[in-house]
Amino acid sequence: MSIRNLEFSTDEYYHIYNRGVERRQLFLNESEYKRFITLLYTANSTESIHLSNYKGVALKDIPVGKPIVAVGAWCLMPNHFHLLVKEIEEGGISHYLHKLSTGYSMYFNTKHHRKGALFEGPFKARHLDYDQYLKYGFTYTHLNPISLVDSGWKDKRIEDKKKAKDFLDKYEYSSYLDYCGVERPEGKILNREVFPEYFETVNDFQEMINEWMNFKEGDDNIKASP
Repeated sequence: MSIRNLEFSTDEYYHIYNRGVERRQLFLNESEYKRFITLLYTANSTESIHLSNYKGVALKDIPVGKPIVAVGAWCLMPNHFHLLVKEIEEGGISHYLHKLSTGYSMYFNTKHHRKGALFEGPFKARHLDYDQYLKYGFTYTHLNPISLVDSGWKDKRIEDKKKAKDFLDKYEYSSYLDYCGVERPEGKILNREVFPEYFETVNDFQEMINEWMNFKEGDDNIKASP
């Protein structure tokens, strides 16, 4: 549903997503993915962070203020993105997405000498008001990149599970690797402690991923998502 039809509440969980206008690619190379990933971290702050002041500074060394949302999972695709977030400050989600989309649009438009909207209107949001929806959100978010090697997986079984799993294990533009126990700077984006402890161990997370990769006929929620 559109942000205009959803009122966010503190301590509630949401699936946030948006795509490029006219389904255009948002990320054309690694540096653009990295810029958005940095913004995922720095935009989540009560302070205004100007990245131009921190050129060459590692993500973990950029000082940020108090977070305005909690991020539980994220995934970037060539023409869209997904976030699982919890509202922890009133108005936090709207403020966060405004800073994130504005900051990236300005960067992208300047770099590519273009004007106008980069994203397809206001971001979309789905209230994850049941535990099963929230847990499923972690699965859907992290399995999204499989579309890059098996475009029809959401409507049928995955044709080559090993190929899909190997691809996920190397895909750097989501929080999948963080849940697999890989230590990396991008882990600072997450606030896992304020989400239900679905995955006490890496094996718990991997078992969930494997279970859904073996699911045979897709799911209505999968088909309805971007």
